[in-house]
Amino acid sequence: MNPGNVVGGHKANLNNPNTSEESKQHSKEVIDQEFDGGKVESSGDKNPQNVAGGLKATTKNPNVSQEAKESAEQRLKDMGQ
Repeated sequence: MNPGNVVGGHKANLNNPNTSEESKQHSKEVIDQEFDGGKVESSGDKNPQNVAGGLKATTKNPNVSQEAKESAEQRLKDMGQ
């Protein structure tokens, strides 16, 4: 089990308009109680070029919120991209 994937799934559930409030509450409780509010240590084995590519794709995806695009742009700047 990859804790980052578990937290990511619960965070996605929180932002999914098609899930029930009960389901969202459960996800929030899991994140808060089992994962310290969503703080998960990275294993550090991610390829920086793959990360940058994903962030660049996010900035161009019409289905992504403006907030997510701005966050991706900031992360790219932080990476020196």
